[in-house]
Amino acid sequence: MLVWDNLRLHLTAGMREFIEANAEWLMVFHLLAYAPDLNPQEGIWSLVKREISNLAAADLGQITRAVKRRLKRLQCRPELVDGCLAGRG
Repeated sequence: MLVWDNLRLHLTAGMREFIEANAEWLMVFHLLAYAPDLNPQEGIWSLVKREISNLAAADLGQITRAVKRRLKRLQCRPELVDGCLAGRG
């Protein structure tokens, strides 16, 4: 089974060839490119992006550190994570 979310990487000729070559046994389920109802992690990323949205980073390292910090804080707030999962059914 392949869950295909139409990520650009998944739209390559090689991927299409793989799907066609294995069509007799491979089931492909297409998702929307952005499907928050089907992807509970979208809620987590929404919380992270909300906090770093006004960050004026000097480099990629600063963004990486800010994201990691926020994810670590979310680990200490399981009710927020549970809320993201519950909100998706």
